[in-house]
Amino acid sequence: MGLVAAATLPPVIVRVHENLCVGHGRCYALAPDVFGADDYGHCVVLVADVGATGALFDQARLGVENCPETAIEIVAGD
Repeated sequence: MGLVAAATLPPVIVRVHENLCVGHGRCYALAPDVFGADDYGHCVVLVADVGATGALFDQARLGVENCPETAIEIVAGD
């Protein structure tokens, strides 16, 4: 019996819409491994490809779910 190659999952990317972020800071407070702050307190993405599962994905999801401006999204990468 031959080996079966593992399926390669596409990247899962976190994006911040800079025009919507007003700097509440919930994202980087709840998910410091994925999000940080710029000099004005606005969200910056520290790790863009968070994968489809695991701790980084879970933190990214927390950031999305807790952003009052809905400035963060998780999308399938190219």
